[in-house]
Amino acid sequence: MVAMNEDALATFLETDFPQVGGQYRVDRLTDDGLVLRLVVEEAHLRPGGTVSGPAMFGLADVAVYLAILSRIGPEALAVTTNCSIDFMRKPEAGRDVLCEVRILKLGRRLAVGEAHLTSDGGSEIVARASMTYSIPPRG
Repeated sequence: MVAMNEDALATFLETDFPQVGGQYRVDRLTDDGLVLRLVVEEAHLRPGGTVSGPAMFGLADVAVYLAILSRIGPEALAVTTNCSIDFMRKPEAGRDVLCEVRILKLGRRLAVGEAHLTSDGGSEIVARASMTYSIPPRG
């Protein structure tokens, strides 16, 4: 069941998290998550012209967060409680980075997701993250 579609997620980011405005775009919702795009700009690069680790971590974090919200609705106070990320190879230069999220568990209080990051047009995973979010009580 989808509580927020692509447009609602984009609007939520614009209004509740304007500091990331324009950096991310929901490409599509999937049966068990979504695909989020990091629109790579100069600010995301590190020396050597590759996308930085913090930029890839941010993409994974926002992607899992939005995947959860797509199922539960707008909840600005859901927070990351755990993350493990493996950086496996450099993203390809001059390309956006895509993050495909699969929600593994969506409970009342906790949600767990897995994120695979790839370069746009590429097939090799450049990073993999496992994230847990705390969902505040609804009342």
